[in-house]
Amino acid sequence: MCGLTGILAPQHQATGDLGHLISAMTEPLVQRGPDAGEVWVGEGIALGHRRLSILDLSPAGAQPMHSACGRYVIAFNGEIYNHLDLRRDLGAGGAGPEWRGHSDTETLLAAIAHWGLDETLRRAAGMFAIALWDKRERRLSLARDRVGEKPLYWGWAGKALVFGSELKALRQHPDFPRDVCREALAQYLRFAYVPAPRSIHPGVYKLEPGCILTIDGTAPVVPPHTPLRPGESYGSLTIRRYWSLNEMIESGAGAQFTSENEALSNVDTALRKAVDRQMLADVPLGAFLSGGIDSSLIVALMQAQSSRPVQTFTVGFENPAFNEAPFAAAVARHLGTDHTELTVTENDAREVIPLLPDIYDEPFADSSQIPTHLVCRAARGTVTVALSGDAGDELFGGYNRYFWGPRIWRRLDWMPHSVRGGLGRAIAAVPVKAWDRLGAISGGRVTRPGDKAHRLAARLRDVRTMDDLYRSLVSEWPGEQMVPGLEKAGKTLLDDPLPEVLAHDASARMMAQDMRTYLPDDILCKVDRAAMAISLETRVPFLDPEVLAASARLPNQMKIRDGKGKWALRQILYQHVPRDLIERPKTGFGIPVGDWLRGPLRGWAEDLLSEENLRHDGLIDPAPVRKAWAEHLSGHRDWTHRLWIILMLMAWRERVA
Repeated sequence: MCGLTGILAPQHQATGDLGHLISAMTEPLVQRGPDAGEVWVGEGIALGHRRLSILDLSPAGAQPMHSACGRYVIAFNGEIYNHLDLRRDLGAGGAGPEWRGHSDTETLLAAIAHWGLDETLRRAAGMFAIALWDKRERRLSLARDRVGEKPLYWGWAGKALVFGSELKALRQHPDFPRDVCREALAQYLRFAYVPAPRSIHPGVYKLEPGCILTIDGTAPVVPPHTPLRPGESYGSLTIRRYWSLNEMIESGAGAQFTSENEALSNVDTALRKAVDRQMLADVPLGAFLSGGIDSSLIVALMQAQSSRPVQTFTVGFENPAFNEAPFAAAVARHLGTDHTELTVTENDAREVIPLLPDIYDEPFADSSQIPTHLVCRAARGTVTVALSGDAGDELFGGYNRYFWGPRIWRRLDWMPHSVRGGLGRAIAAVPVKAWDRLGAISGGRVTRPGDKAHRLAARLRDVRTMDDLYRSLVSEWPGEQMVPGLEKAGKTLLDDPLPEVLAHDASARMMAQDMRTYLPDDILCKVDRAAMAISLETRVPFLDPEVLAASARLPNQMKIRDGKGKWALRQILYQHVPRDLIERPKTGFGIPVGDWLRGPLRGWAEDLLSEENLRHDGLIDPAPVRKAWAEHLSGHRDWTHRLWIILMLMAWRERVA
């Protein structure tokens, strides 16, 4: 795991100037790579790299690295887990060079020289962001892994094309645009993250997962006004896919499992192989363990393939409503892991908040970013690499919305839209406190019934289809209405067509939408930044290509059954862990931010949410924010998620402006 950055400069840019610039851009990535830092400067091109040594700790693994044939220079962030297999394939074909070391970077270069970039990436099982310079063709290629584990930004700083692992590196270029992209801002307000392909800055973008960007010679001096999508070009700059989620879904649907035994065996085998490959490291390795299905299964498969206790880590909280540590400890005892439990106070958690703008580098408002960073800290005291259970929900049907959403819609679909709207207005006409009193009389089985009733009312007024309901479930603020003068926020990847095979499967459509938006731009971003801020590499076995393919072959009834998700994963896990240690309601990885905003964080929040501060640069309309803040403070409504979005925006703006 490392950090990379680079510049493709105008032809008149002096080499000496490039050297100073690339050194300045590389330095802010030191946390991503504390072990070493190097730069390489060619004619009109410069690459910078910070190294966190994981495989081949010797200088033979240093980057930027030149290919044995002399044609290519690479800066690479990530891991190629099957690189030893690729070496064997190259050797069997007589294409293996005289190896200088045993790093996956050297393997990657040799494979590119032999098979080409596209074919190499299709063969590679790993996570990566790559910058590759072809000296013969004078061509720059940027590439990102299939699902987006590793970040890669690119865009214009004046007349130069700049790129890198984090925006803080690109901001070191004197011509980098520090303005806020208003379309990206509106999308952030809606989703709590800036969705690809935009970044928070105009003219600067995220390369979409599974894609390769190429540009010949020098960058076009006038950037395009809208993000380029796969299949589009601008001058010599083109973006193409080497891997497609839609194609994987279609292929899986054409070869679905019909036997439960075959399906479970296939998923089990794919996961075992993925875990085995991802345990390869020349440094200490462990795993996060929450006691939930996904992390428990990853740890169980690790322990089954390890000759000594696996090191596992969890964070416990003083508040029992948010403390999953006892569940993790019980699973650890059963599996026999070497378990570390770090109990943190609410003060410990709140002390992370001032660090968030620097850690995430653009507005990001999933509040579980706080405990995620804390568990990464706990692990980093002992290990350099940690495996996680992320992506199990998206691949195997774990989120409640996958089964509750379609169930709700089946009860509403028969109503004309006007009738649903009238029902929504009727629900909203009943005050929140009245709904709360009614909930208390009926037994109090639902928490904050008034708040939830009013949220349902808003959705009933707005949605016309099941897909509209999904967008409503993953949205917070009405983005365009919050940004003065903005009519449209522009399309996101949610607007891309889905495979026809999903046309009549609402749950599967929701999972596919999460796979291409929420997973890379929220979940994987959250973990990458939280871990890299303290130089910890995280790995996600569920995103191994064979596991992805196996999940696509599972029919939905082998994912969601009897009102529960992850049926297939549960059956595999029960072979290692007793059912009663696992079966409990899904709680998530949360902290009581809403209560903190009414208590110890109230002064901090009031400063950021003041009328003057909100109006300062005219980015957002202060009226709905101030209204939500007042309602939250009074206890009339719980606007934690909406307010955290604004607070993270304002805290970031103070830091970057």
